[in-house]
Amino acid sequence: MNLSIEDTFNRELTPDTNLENTRRKVFGAMYSFVKPKVPSNPKLIHVSPEMLENIGVSTIDVESKIFLNIFSGAQVYENTRSYAMAYAGHQFGNWAGQLGDGRAINLFEVVHDKKRWALQLKGAGETPYSRQGDGLAVLRSSVREYLCSEAMHHLGVPTTRALSLMLSGDDVLRDVLYNGNAAYEKGAIVCRVAPSFVRFGNFELFAARNDTENLRKLTDYTIKYFYPELGTPSKETYIKFFKAVTNRTLNMIIHWQRVGFVHGVMNTDNMSILGLTIDYGPYGWLEGFDFGWTPNTTDREQKRYRYGNQPNIALWNLLQLANALYPLIEEAEPFETILNQYQTEFEIQFLDMMRSKLGLELKKEEDKKLIEDLEECLLLSETDMTIFYRLLSSFERGKEADGLKLIEKAFYHPNEIKDSIDTQWKVWFEAYDKRLQLEVSTDQQRQIRMNAVNPKYVLRNYMAQLAIDKANEGDYSLIDELFNMLKKPYKDQPKYEKWFAKRPEWARHKVGCSMLSCSS
Repeated sequence: MNLSIEDTFNRELTPDTNLENTRRKVFGAMYSFVKPKVPSNPKLIHVSPEMLENIGVSTIDVESKIFLNIFSGAQVYENTRSYAMAYAGHQFGNWAGQLGDGRAINLFEVVHDKKRWALQLKGAGETPYSRQGDGLAVLRSSVREYLCSEAMHHLGVPTTRALSLMLSGDDVLRDVLYNGNAAYEKGAIVCRVAPSFVRFGNFELFAARNDTENLRKLTDYTIKYFYPELGTPSKETYIKFFKAVTNRTLNMIIHWQRVGFVHGVMNTDNMSILGLTIDYGPYGWLEGFDFGWTPNTTDREQKRYRYGNQPNIALWNLLQLANALYPLIEEAEPFETILNQYQTEFEIQFLDMMRSKLGLELKKEEDKKLIEDLEECLLLSETDMTIFYRLLSSFERGKEADGLKLIEKAFYHPNEIKDSIDTQWKVWFEAYDKRLQLEVSTDQQRQIRMNAVNPKYVLRNYMAQLAIDKANEGDYSLIDELFNMLKKPYKDQPKYEKWFAKRPEWARHKVGCSMLSCSS
């Protein structure tokens, strides 16, 4: 296995001079050198063929001992030095100070086909940033991260990726619901891949410590490798950099809202500087359409990171990044202008995105009300968002009377669709039909467009849990089945029709199938 290594982060930026792997505050450094913990009996469960190709690794290499060793943490690749990043962040709206890679260890950077990929192991052991944790991860959370990373990519959502999923051979003690009932679970390791794992929190750390020198170094590095089109570093370039990050973040959020994805832990240390979905913990897809839903048990009371609040939280997080970058510019107005533009742009882009979900090509003033009225209808009775939009694509103009029957499969309680609820839906379908009459394209053309943005298959939590349960028994077939199905989420794929279904009732309150904790 010959990788084209071209490390930059740990060669060009400031290292921690203390080489001891002890939990501590790290000052004046962007990372600490640390080696992964050697697993007792690593075993490869699954690998992503697409990511193998992206980093220049053959399927033959996957069978090798060195592949197993490198991507389980048993061995450090020759002429490389693994490390953990230092960063800080706001968690649930509160300043948390130094955080850092507590259970992620960065291996190296690979350049293949003119693309740069950073590879890191999640669950590979403690680092100076592990705080009270052990730096390990369990099979349960690792399966969820591995499947979701690749599923999100194929949905067209900006995301980090995943190369491999392995068992470590070691048991890990976890308290799933933080209720004092800790138990041992199978340990696992995911190799995560992204152009960069730099987060908002990397910048916040140095700003909070008035370390402008390292703040500038980090910003210049990020621009050099990931925003080179912005030009050489200067005050104007830093402003353009913030604008570019804002645009990418906005784009990511629009995609989340489009597919009904809820991140669950939108802390600033979980915000990628490249506008990628990063850190898959207690995430979930909307089952019943609900602006107030969050998958995170820790957020059960405040619901800070609920589905409907994700656009606002992204803006709040961008404000924290602006505060961190302020020492490089020392002017508030450019940041304020960009943040105000975010709000305006979100409204425009959200409206356009919703038009696409409804198959509308023309832009009409009444579209906003049509969408708001639809959202009201979706809230009248528990309605599956994914199934609803997919079925709606089959709507035929002039047949508004058939609308409710068309989407019946999306209702969790069809018997509730009567009286005023029935009437409100019928009024909406009449308005939708009237609006479609203004469109030029045929019903068939509209269906093709709608099915290209409204997925048929998403990684529902109960599906992931079924795969986890089988994996805990040593059966990895369902991981493979879901992995392959989720590669083509917009295709009909008749052989997977059983997964085009609402969450089963048994999963409504089952641990892992509804809300989840941050325990991993």
